[in-house]
Amino acid sequence: MEKGLSLPQDCRHFLHSLRMRSKYALFLAFVVVVFVFIEKENKIISRVSDKLKQIPQSLVDANSTDPALVLAENASLLSLSELDSAFLQLQRRLRNLSLQLGMEPAEEAEEEQRLEAEEEWEQLEPRPAAEAPPRRHVLLMATTRTGSSFVGEFFNQQGNIFYLFEPLWHIERTVSFEQGGANAAGSALVYRDVLKQLFLCDLYILEHFIIPAPEDHLTQFVFRRGSSRSLCEDPVCTPLVKKVFEKYPCKNRRCGPLNMTLAAEACHRKEHMAIKAVRIRQLEFLQPLAEDPRLDLRVIQLVRDPRAVLASRMVAFADKYETWKKWLAKGQDQLREEEVLRLKGNCESIRLSAELGLRQPAWLRGRYMLVRYEDVALRPLQKAQEMYRFAGIPLTPQVEDWIQKNTQAAHDGIYSTQKNSSEQFEKWRFSMPFKLAQVVQAACGPAMRLFGYKPVQDAASLSNRSVSLLEERGTFWVT
Repeated sequence: MEKGLSLPQDCRHFLHSLRMRSKYALFLAFVVVVFVFIEKENKIISRVSDKLKQIPQSLVDANSTDPALVLAENASLLSLSELDSAFLQLQRRLRNLSLQLGMEPAEEAEEEQRLEAEEEWEQLEPRPAAEAPPRRHVLLMATTRTGSSFVGEFFNQQGNIFYLFEPLWHIERTVSFEQGGANAAGSALVYRDVLKQLFLCDLYILEHFIIPAPEDHLTQFVFRRGSSRSLCEDPVCTPLVKKVFEKYPCKNRRCGPLNMTLAAEACHRKEHMAIKAVRIRQLEFLQPLAEDPRLDLRVIQLVRDPRAVLASRMVAFADKYETWKKWLAKGQDQLREEEVLRLKGNCESIRLSAELGLRQPAWLRGRYMLVRYEDVALRPLQKAQEMYRFAGIPLTPQVEDWIQKNTQAAHDGIYSTQKNSSEQFEKWRFSMPFKLAQVVQAACGPAMRLFGYKPVQDAASLSNRSVSLLEERGTFWVT
């Protein structure tokens, strides 16, 4: 009787156990089916993802653009990134489940996890930011009365260039050097070192040479401040101070004393820098600047017919040329030898620098351009475009408009930057005595031949506008 009663109870236990095993078997089968289904979906998603990634790559090959930028423009980058992230998380969970069920070898799982870690690291690693355009440092290297103030305006009028007009004037007025020999080399070294600091926006260097000395980095004695727009713009142009008068004020607005700190900060904010200098005579002294990794130097050497230069200097610097005027007035046959030697020395220093630049030494390759003022006067916009292209700076419409307006002006003062350039550049021919032209041609013959200036044989040819004094020259542009 006891055995008979125990059989139904055993059956009940057996049936209960069978039902539980059936449930586990069904659950396991369901998990396997879900896993297989998800794996198929993953493959489809992977193929779609690969296709999406191939689309921007093809656009890159065609247009040379950044894939990230292409995707951003097509509003696909965010959705693709989210899809990849969700896909990685889903794969991770499925692999963990597979390991628990014994459905994936441990070695393969470890390899997949390693690949996942690498992909996640690549996603976390910051992408390099777009490089800023290189900062150019342009030196307009010239001598007095060569049209450098006019050509300098091509750079002064561009808003992203910090332009300085003749900052080395202060050094010449403060430090005395005798002409020739070691003293000339010493002056060149001082000019060069100050120039380097200015290109690095260290405007405080000028405070050692400004007279009277600035106080608290404030001065009202910066030479020709009004010729540098960057020194007359906000915030460098501070409110006017009563009873404080600048010797060289801004042209179109009234400003307080120049704050060197504000000027230096403005220099750093500008994309490029340009300096006009007529006191740098020897190109070879600029080699340390060209090799300085902090600078990207571009030298534009501006030259002009030496006959025109002398004629202009005799008007602008009349006191220094009294000897020449007396020689012309008295009709003497011989000019003082030292005057001729000085003229010849000036021409030779210009010629030697130009020959060095045109030889293209390694330190100057791609950094030197020779420009004739006469070519600028005849084709100002074209030459401005060539100079900007050489410097690696885009020319803005603002500069083009200035050139169009200011090269057709009737005004032609001694220091004017507004002139009808195509008519004015040979004006000197109609006032220069022929014997004065002969002296210049004899003293500066080698330089004239290098730059393509033709000598004249008689007074009639000198004053005849139909007789060209220019040989055709291409752009002396070293690339």
